[in-house]
Amino acid sequence: MTKIAFVFPGQGSQVVGMGQEFIENAAESKAFYDSADQSLGFELSKLMLEGPAEELTLTYHAQPALLTTGVMVAEKLRAAGITPNYAAGHSLGEYSALVIAGVLSFEDAVSVVHKRGLYMNEAVPAGQGAMAAILGMELEALHEVTEKVSAAGDPVQVANVNCPGQIVISGTKEGVDKASLAAKEAGAKRAIPLVVSGPFHSELMRPSSGKLKEALAAISLSAPKIPVIGNVMAKELEDVATIQHELVEQVFSAVQWEASVREMIAQGVDVFIECGPGKVLSGLVKKIDRTVATYCVYDEASLETVLEAAKEWTINA
Repeated sequence: MTKIAFVFPGQGSQVVGMGQEFIENAAESKAFYDSADQSLGFELSKLMLEGPAEELTLTYHAQPALLTTGVMVAEKLRAAGITPNYAAGHSLGEYSALVIAGVLSFEDAVSVVHKRGLYMNEAVPAGQGAMAAILGMELEALHEVTEKVSAAGDPVQVANVNCPGQIVISGTKEGVDKASLAAKEAGAKRAIPLVVSGPFHSELMRPSSGKLKEALAAISLSAPKIPVIGNVMAKELEDVATIQHELVEQVFSAVQWEASVREMIAQGVDVFIECGPGKVLSGLVKKIDRTVATYCVYDEASLETVLEAAKEWTINA
């Protein structure tokens, strides 16, 4: 039996025009964008479709935008008969996975991730933090680099363990710049600055966690209807208390994406479908295990590719 995981991208995957082809062709798809606008009280959909890109990139816009598109795409897949056995999301994408698993409503999720973005921006205003992808360096060696830079007064730490050879660091702009340089001097192949508005998954984000905990306590959460693999421990989130703890810890903890993917593969997942703009997660999954099948759904043509491939799958047998 084919086991399918829906995976959802995080910040950095947003792009002006995201989901446009779907919402132009289907009223049920457009309804997600309309619902997001209504939940937030402003025209997020206009920003998603028309930009400007620098406004869409701001964390309190990018987060609800990516959630809206990801959930919309996942529901199109389910409507076409493709249902996931597992779900996971990278950072912000974890909320999309939880919506698909029935843990919280789409409307509540849009509202809470917008607040999450506002709280994170309050903790470190846009432009005062940074992130960078370090390529070709072992985790232990990179930890040594970040600890040395942080000890010298410029906070920086490992934020995402994405796949073999790709680890993201996060911290103050000075800390990330110094650690990137030191990493290259220590043998890293490249250090690539990321297009994000803050130092996500670093201790600098910890001040946002209290308000986020309150926001999560104010909405209704249910036990997952399908297994969701969490970012922090890379294990299944089995109950509401665990989920609440995970989402608070996740703000300032490293995303264990490689371990999360390996956990799903260990549970028999052999097809990963990335729901939303871009192909980042599909690329990471392939670098983790080339034997699994990966797909991205972001427009009508990519959806058709998955539907065609699904004819060969044994689904829910």
